[in-house]
Amino acid sequence: GDHGKSARALGAALRERGLRTAVDEVVDAHLDDLAAVSSLKTACVLLGASRATIYRRRLGPLHGPPCPRPAPAHKLSDTERDEVLAVVRSAEFCDLAPAQIWARLLDDGRYMCSIRTMYRIMAAAGETGERRRQRTHPARKRPELLATRPNEVWSWDITKLRGPDRGVYYDLFVIIDIFSRYVVAWTIAPGETGELAADFIADACARQHIARDTLTLHADRGTSMTSKPVSQLLVDLRIARSHSRPHVSNDNPYSEAQFKTLKYCPAFPDRFGSIEHARQFCGEFFDHYNHVHRHRGIGLHTPASVHYGTAHEIRAQRQATLDAAYQANPARFAHQPPQPPALPTVAWINEPEPGDAVTTTT
Repeated sequence: GDHGKSARALGAALRERGLRTAVDEVVDAHLDDLAAVSSLKTACVLLGASRATIYRRRLGPLHGPPCPRPAPAHKLSDTERDEVLAVVRSAEFCDLAPAQIWARLLDDGRYMCSIRTMYRIMAAAGETGERRRQRTHPARKRPELLATRPNEVWSWDITKLRGPDRGVYYDLFVIIDIFSRYVVAWTIAPGETGELAADFIADACARQHIARDTLTLHADRGTSMTSKPVSQLLVDLRIARSHSRPHVSNDNPYSEAQFKTLKYCPAFPDRFGSIEHARQFCGEFFDHYNHVHRHRGIGLHTPASVHYGTAHEIRAQRQATLDAAYQANPARFAHQPPQPPALPTVAWINEPEPGDAVTTTT
């Protein structure tokens, strides 16, 4: 490479700064004169030019296909190449890498070719992919759930809350209605179990007076969500069950977004001093979230308003206020009379493409 402040380093630096054309013009103007009084090598060094580039330009463009490479004198014959392929395809070696085959053949006192040659022969036959038998898992269908009213699809999840000491966590269980964004139920426990989760879900269904065959409960594939007590409860209550695909958090967007709203709250503490402290904070937070917070996803209404059916009346009151403002000063509304945000009509988990059927993955 070039060291210090050599002319070659300067030329390279100018090219990198977008002055390639100007550098090439200087080189072309002075290269032949310098080469005549010294040598081409010295001239290239002084001007910061590449000898390889100069030689290539003087040869001119090459027309037609490149010259074929001569075959090595020690090249394997077609018969020998067929023998190598027969060996690597045999039952003994069909699932082994070339290095493994080469070593085992050598231990048996047999040498056919080098490892690299074996790779080239297999590449020519299109057999350099994964040779071992691989366990495959069936593709899981993504859950596609539609809610057109409250208490039609619930989403639930569990998140950790840091306790007073390192390694101490509390488990927060939350069920949210995806249509109204209303937090139907929540609880905090020192740990999560299938029995606790089943009691939590049963209590939420009783509070909301859920009838049989009217609700779908969606969750990820955590241990509590897939536990036997929860599964048996859903069967007994005749509640449809839906699960996210493994390692796909986007399949449970409402619960994930709600947890982010909780943990990004400015008042959310770094640690909770006790489980009572955590319950007090979450009680205040979820009361504010359900009854005070105006949610953009539901037309800037509160989740409780949408969940319990008062949103249409509130929207009519908003429209009356906007109509009065328009009548008082229509010039402030240049295009059309103002309208409040629309109320939701549907809520989706993984809305399908047009023409696809709606399915529920269990």
